Amino acid sequence: MAETRIGIIGGSGLYKMDALKNIEEVQVQTPFGSPSDALILGTLEETRVAFLARHGRNHTLLPSELPFRANIYAMKQLGVEYLISASAVGSLKEEVKPLDMVVPDQFIDRTKNRVSTFFGEGIVAHIAFGDPICKNLAGVVAEAITSLNLPDVTVHRGGTYVCMEGPAFSTKAESNLYRSWGAKIIGMTNLPEAKLAREAEIAYATLALVTDYDCWHPDHDSVTVDMVIANLQRNAVNAQKVIQETVRRLSENPPSSDAHSALKYAILTNLDKAPAATKEKLALLLKKYI
Repeated sequence: MAETRIGIIGGSGLYKMDALKNIEEVQVQTPFGSPSDALILGTLEETRVAFLARHGRNHTLLPSELPFRANIYAMKQLGVEYLISASAVGSLKEEVKPLDMVVPDQFIDRTKNRVSTFFGEGIVAHIAFGDPICKNLAGVVAEAITSLNLPDVTVHRGGTYVCMEGPAFSTKAESNLYRSWGAKIIGMTNLPEAKLAREAEIAYATLALVTDYDCWHPDHDSVTVDMVIANLQRNAVNAQKVIQETVRRLSENPPSSDAHSALKYAILTNLDKAPAATKEKLALLLKKYI
């Protein structure tokens, strides 16, 4: 199987990439089980990419049910070095409007039931995560959005993404709490992906697609599924254009990333004495360091 350096994870509303050519569906098995769906390999802007529908192509997986480890490990198995994650989010700020796009640079973790590390079972690693998004990859994404001059879309560079457990949307009290923290957007999926991508030494950036004001906004109705779906459909069209332009830019000039050596000083366990079964399970991540 030929390697691909660029991976795309499509969130709510983005279940396929219409511009993909020479498509091949691949069922990837990992030490952490099966990913959310078959991975779709193809060419975009004459560049080989891997696409995965985060919730399954028919949206059958809750955020809490997502096989995050399998999804990221599968991308690693395919050779992915740069991962673009498109995700629907709610806005926590007046100036971040529905249909806008945000390229966040920080996260706050409000999840409860997620496994967001590959390590354990005899091997301990602590990645540096002060800057959870690859700033160079995020810069490419933001520049791609700006260059397209999409109607009714403003790009917001930087900001904090609150990752909540779900599947229910926020209470007003929670929404106002997150606003008091200075957070910009809220979603349910990207923080576990970002942590696991860092452990897998994959550069990771979020393309956040605003569907609504979270329920804090006094002049807008509380979030409803109908409202979200209508904006998801409009966002999906724009997101595909942005991803296509990002892939073109990445293929021409792939940036350096600290993520590509994230495990160099992170592993505390003497791997010579680590359990053989765990080393085998994590061989793809550890091979540079054994």
